[in-house]
Amino acid sequence: MNRLANSTSPYLLQHANNPVNWYPWGTEALQKARDENKLIIVSIGYSACHWCHVMEHESFEDEQVAAVMNEFFVCIKVDREERPDVDQIYMSAVQLISGRGGWPLNCICLPDQRPIYAGTYFRKNDWTSLLFNLADYYKQKPEDALEYATRLTEGIQKYESIGFVETQPDYTRADLELIVNNWKKYFDKTEGGLGTAPKFPMPNNWQFLMRYAHLFQDAEIGGLAKLTLQKMADGGIYDHLGGGFARYSVDGLWHVPHFEKMLYDNGQLISLYAEAYTWQPDELYKQVVADTLDFAVRELLSPEGGFYSALDADSEGVEGKFYIFDKQEVDAILGAEAQLFCIYYHITDEGNWEEEQTNILFKRGKDADLAEAIGIPLDEMLGSVAASRKKLLEARSKRIRPGLDNKILASWNGLMLKGLCEAYRTFNKAEYLSIALKNANFITGNLIKGDRIARVYDPLAKTERRAEAFLDDYANIIDAFIALYEVTFDEQWLSYAVKLADSAITRYYDKTSGVFFFTADDDEQLIARKSEIMDGVIPASNSVMARNLKKLGLLFDNELYLEISAQQLRNIMPHMAKYGSAYSNWAMLLLEEVFGTYEVAIVGDNAEPFRIEMEKNYIPNKIILGGKKGSLPLLQDKFSDKTQLFICKDKTCGLPAANIAEALKQIGATNI
Repeated sequence: MNRLANSTSPYLLQHANNPVNWYPWGTEALQKARDENKLIIVSIGYSACHWCHVMEHESFEDEQVAAVMNEFFVCIKVDREERPDVDQIYMSAVQLISGRGGWPLNCICLPDQRPIYAGTYFRKNDWTSLLFNLADYYKQKPEDALEYATRLTEGIQKYESIGFVETQPDYTRADLELIVNNWKKYFDKTEGGLGTAPKFPMPNNWQFLMRYAHLFQDAEIGGLAKLTLQKMADGGIYDHLGGGFARYSVDGLWHVPHFEKMLYDNGQLISLYAEAYTWQPDELYKQVVADTLDFAVRELLSPEGGFYSALDADSEGVEGKFYIFDKQEVDAILGAEAQLFCIYYHITDEGNWEEEQTNILFKRGKDADLAEAIGIPLDEMLGSVAASRKKLLEARSKRIRPGLDNKILASWNGLMLKGLCEAYRTFNKAEYLSIALKNANFITGNLIKGDRIARVYDPLAKTERRAEAFLDDYANIIDAFIALYEVTFDEQWLSYAVKLADSAITRYYDKTSGVFFFTADDDEQLIARKSEIMDGVIPASNSVMARNLKKLGLLFDNELYLEISAQQLRNIMPHMAKYGSAYSNWAMLLLEEVFGTYEVAIVGDNAEPFRIEMEKNYIPNKIILGGKKGSLPLLQDKFSDKTQLFICKDKTCGLPAANIAEALKQIGATNI
């Protein structure tokens, strides 16, 4: 076993028996490279990554390939989920070199960590040839390697950097329309989503577009959002038996997934579908939320209340084996019910996944049309299919399961906690709030020490595994605590949010650039200190912090929070129109600037029933506060012997409203 044997990361432990002399990222490996003047291989991935497994089997388990790596290089394995700071730097390198990125990420660096080459997956022969060529290049032309590394590192340091904008612009509806109009050319108007293939769910994109459609009364954008939500839920990317979404679809039809299930996707998609139900009530959205939460609780929730990170794409060494079915197996399990089920989910003898000659469950078309075509009542058809799903799920549960990445990440738990709060906000199910509170108490009890967050919790050792957190940990937990306050009116969650926000400002905020660094000022110093600006499958930590500070600034009447948030948005604004998909969370902040943010204060003994009733109305540009008592500035002098609502905006409150209808009249909102 190599030096990864003592690791606690599930991903690093997967490589502990490789003949490659792997080191974890740390002083020992980096010093060895300097002492021996050897190039460094930094190989980055995560435990659920299918192509990471493929490259391991093809190259890292091969004795001859390992011999080349061990002779000429110091080899370092990195879990991208535990060390996103390292991943961020070398992902910038591969994007600068090739214009694309992904995992596995393999970077060849000088002994001082500066990269000279980077790529993703390499076939065995290509990898070996590359290593020989780079080792020879460094031996024969070290000055050239040094010069290239200098230029590339300068590019990394500038990549995703922005300028400081001093003048506050006047934001208008036209700014938002420009962003969306430029974005439209990337929409798939037939199958939903963005582009052709591969397709990622991108929940924050569709959350913004849904809000835009509502506030602008834009039927075209609203239709695209609904189409995408429908197609994702009908597609093979969604687990029709067990609930939950895979990471992405390899095709443009949402049919064939990349089978790993990530906590961060599912937490955000719960939020998206829950909000969509308030916007345009659809039983499909409700079912998706319920089933995805069932999946998360059943498969990812630890006994202590923290959520694990991911389920692997592979089982028994085969991608997707846990989830796919041959028709003969379906026939054997379902008997007479199989014919209808196979029609419903497009299961065939030859297989609907032609590459593997097997079947992935997916839907096409409307249930009512199918019921009419086959001549049975809709309720009867859906009842039969639901019963068949339960039987197949029971049969599937006896299979060898995909590997579980059991590390508990602060950032991703924040995303799931936010999803639980949004599900409770929409559907008012007590169990959703119960799970949310259990998760929040886990976070405060195990991941928060004073005003600092520990990024990784080890459920086996029952202690934090990595004390240093990153900006995304602070941003997503603060966001979740604000959401938890809004559904409970318990100010302890805002107290945590403020304490963490102040810590983040002190340790991560750069007054010179007007944005937050991803790493704290007392973290390990790498070759670049980066800021995460562009939204991706997870919103950028800077955009989440900007929205957090706007909410906290309004709730606490804190001008510092509001000014930092405003500065961040000013800096980003010149870049947003070019590439809307990469700035969708920023665009939600811009929506709130243009349309204003309603502060809905509900005070009195019946505050909770009023809150529940108010939440049935889709008002995306609001924050909600109140309760039977409260210390927030806006609540002062508003408590009386009766329950009332106050609608406030731009530091001005309207007359107290005695019921929801009066409050909505002040907002001018309608439920479309």
